[in-house]
Amino acid sequence: MLQDKYLNKLRELPEPVRQFGGLVTITVIVILSFAILNIFWGQGEELVAKMKKEEERIAEANKLNELISSLPSGILVFYEGTDDHRLSEEQYEVVCNATKIVSQRSVMGANLTNFKAKQIYTINGNQIAETFVKWDKENNKCVAGFVLSGSNVGVNEKITVSGEALSFFNTGIDTRVYFIKNF
Repeated sequence: MLQDKYLNKLRELPEPVRQFGGLVTITVIVILSFAILNIFWGQGEELVAKMKKEEERIAEANKLNELISSLPSGILVFYEGTDDHRLSEEQYEVVCNATKIVSQRSVMGANLTNFKAKQIYTINGNQIAETFVKWDKENNKCVAGFVLSGSNVGVNEKITVSGEALSFFNTGIDTRVYFIKNF
């Protein structure tokens, strides 16, 4: 009976008020539904963390690209006594971190002092399995190198040649390791 009394009062309300009440009720139900779903299956915090990490990576990449584009094209070195562009210690580290390419020239030069590497490189048709460039925080030097694998020519040997990257070549678009000191 109490229920009928309240239902009759609701039915006596004007039509626009009832429609607005229905709209508010549906809105509350939808918001609560999404809140409950977010509690069980929500990954909002993980998504925000991933987005922040990606934004930081993009900002760092833009900073590196800006530095690379500000350097002159040609050979970049960090030591005294050359006609090439000399990098500061900070620039040297940044260029090292931005460099991902080990040039064919640096591979050829590094192979001159390593007979086994030269042999595998030649037999394997000048194929390089992997290259790497990384900053050595302990020694404050840029380490570059490459991995040669003779597994496809009957020589089942893998050799890693690495050393200090003494110079880089700036193309204006990217930087490449130009010379590796590996002796």
